[in-house]
Amino acid sequence: MQEYGKFIKLNQVLRHIPVSRSTWLRGVKKGWYPHPVKVSAKLTFWRTTDIQKLIDDLLCCEKINGKK
Repeated sequence: MQEYGKFIKLNQVLRHIPVSRSTWLRGVKKGWYPHPVKVSAKLTFWRTTDIQKLIDDLLCCEKINGKK
C-alpha cells in the first residue's frame, strides 16, 4: 500500500482495516483514525500514507502487547 501521494476511498480503507463503516467514521470523529480529505461535498478520500501509518502503529502495538 505504500503509494505516496495517493488517495483511496473508504471502501478501500476498510479492506485494510477490519472494522465496519460506522465504526470507522466514529473513530475518525473521535480522532482514533486519520481524518479524510474532502474533495467535494460527495467525494471523500484518505491518504494512503496516513492509512499505512495507522496499520504500522497497530502492528507495533500488537507486538508490544504480545499478540501475533
